[in-house]
Amino acid sequence: MLKERVTHPLAALAVAFACTAPWVGVELAGGPEALALTELATVAVSGVAVLGASFLLAWGAETAEKDVPRAFAIAVLAVLAVAPEYAVDALYAWTAGASAGTARGVEAGNLAVANMTGANRILIGLGWSGIAMFTVYRAKTTSDVAVEQRSGFLASVVQLDRNISTEIAFLLAATLFAFFVPLNGGIGILDTLVLVGLYVVYIGVIIQGDVEKPEGQVGVPKYLQGLTKVVRIGTVLALFAYSGAMIFTAVHPFAHGLEALGKQAGVPPFFMIQWIAPLASESPELIVVAYLVNKARSTAGFNALISSKLNQWTLLIGTLAVVYSLGLGEVGSLPFDEKQTAEIWITAAQSAFAIAILSNFNISLREATGLLVLFVSQVVVEFAIIQTVADAAVETELSILVLHVYTVVYLVLAAGLFWLRRESLARLLRRTNRTVQSAYGSGRPEAEAGD
Repeated sequence: MLKERVTHPLAALAVAFACTAPWVGVELAGGPEALALTELATVAVSGVAVLGASFLLAWGAETAEKDVPRAFAIAVLAVLAVAPEYAVDALYAWTAGASAGTARGVEAGNLAVANMTGANRILIGLGWSGIAMFTVYRAKTTSDVAVEQRSGFLASVVQLDRNISTEIAFLLAATLFAFFVPLNGGIGILDTLVLVGLYVVYIGVIIQGDVEKPEGQVGVPKYLQGLTKVVRIGTVLALFAYSGAMIFTAVHPFAHGLEALGKQAGVPPFFMIQWIAPLASESPELIVVAYLVNKARSTAGFNALISSKLNQWTLLIGTLAVVYSLGLGEVGSLPFDEKQTAEIWITAAQSAFAIAILSNFNISLREATGLLVLFVSQVVVEFAIIQTVADAAVETELSILVLHVYTVVYLVLAAGLFWLRRESLARLLRRTNRTVQSAYGSGRPEAEAGD
């Protein structure tokens, strides 16, 4: 982490910009190919640029909290941080439309879905679980008030901001709808209207929120918040634009470089597209959240993670049909095969389980470990099948079976938790209902006791 607390804020900013400078030079020279950079060199230069840009993005979002509702600032941060994932998926969706009816078009459609589901499952399986564990670990030295140390095996919990109920409720709605997406024969315009519509309504709600007094900031955000309003807003916009451009341009070569290194190590290409490429494109988001947790701002960190999952689970899926239709030249539905149907269902089931965990506004180390173990074990089992089964048809059948088994496990766990926490879920939904009514001019009903 950049040690902004022991250096002048401008020095910390200079270090972050310096991290991106080599990549700017590579881009101005025509890209890694023009300079004949090796895959390892490309990964190193682009990876350092992503690291520097992630800090600039985080500082911009923290500074923006002085002028806009915190939830909106975090939503902007989340969209910018996962923008590379949108670009990767858009490329495959466009190719699927432009090559419709060919083997390449079919493959691209499947890759678009695989990349999307992989990104969503990584965000929860590694992101939510890993950040929860890191938060509890850091609380030993940061005295993070959001962490409650409890006795017992993995019993400590991270308390979440109850204002995140809106994000959780909208994520639940998108998750329930996602189960029906494969039943329509592909991702179509109806899915776009529903999922993008959900996100638009959500943004309409949070932008109406109050601008809260910023938390006690240190370092760069504190320095930037002390600037005059015009200069501060201009600086925030510049940080968002520059960091977004760096992340957008650097993550693709970073991901492709990792893919190339993985192929050299014998990792199958399809597996790389589903897991390694999304892991690379999700790295800015995870770096930003780790930075916030490191500052004992775990609440803002988890809000960013949940906001990222919401925009990926709505905008990312919804825009695939639009990009596919543009490539096709007419309105159409992005097709995918039976395995990708199973991938969507397991992704929705994992999302349901994760929402059930957060329905009481905390996540324990035990629950975080459960998310991590389920995610990692499924990926390992499927990788083992790919590596050991020679017959492609048998391999696909076994992979689908594994996906269905894990889907059932996730759903059973989710159903059990929702039942045990049904009162917490009801309070969460009532709280969200009041927030939506207030945002859209239906008044502000009094909160019920216990909400």
